Amino acid sequence: MEQYLEPIRNKIYEIRGQRVMLDRDLAELYGVETRRLNEQVKRNIERFPEDFMFQLTKGEFEILKSQIATSKLTERRGGTQKLPYAFTEHGVAMLSSVLRSPLAIQMNIGIIRTFIEFRRTPQSLPQSNSTIEIAQLRKDFEDLKLDIEDILHDQNDINESTRAQLGAISEALAELQPRDSKSRRRIGFIQEE
Repeated sequence: MEQYLEPIRNKIYEIRGQRVMLDRDLAELYGVETRRLNEQVKRNIERFPEDFMFQLTKGEFEILKSQIATSKLTERRGGTQKLPYAFTEHGVAMLSSVLRSPLAIQMNIGIIRTFIEFRRTPQSLPQSNSTIEIAQLRKDFEDLKLDIEDILHDQNDINESTRAQLGAISEALAELQPRDSKSRRRIGFIQEE
């Protein structure tokens, strides 16, 4: 069973802050079609409350598709593409009461052991895609915040510099103005004497 643990580890994702497996991956591991797995779940829907199983939103599905290197999620043979269901550890355990083939039972044991391994040694496991994405978003946010602070600081420097230049121009114009208006020469062709 140990040879199954690594492929199972690679099919566990973090979505909505929970470690989950998708219906498609579970169906593949159990050796059944995804629609057959979902049919069994729907027949026993009372066994799968929201904390055991939930359907991904379009946004979650798009993010997941962009993070998974395989095209398995995007391959379809026509028709409408349904959003996948995600099963938590408890949902996977409940699947064992719904799917009763020998392969499904053995795979279920391996999947539960993998979830247990995740809980025991979280530091030795690779970061999930969602955790990596959140960390990257935090870093990008901090970088953006620093950039905005730099821009505002530079803008304040420009404003002070502009104020100083305007002050110098005002002083220069004031020096060009004659002190009394009688000493000023009139502009025009005819000069008064």
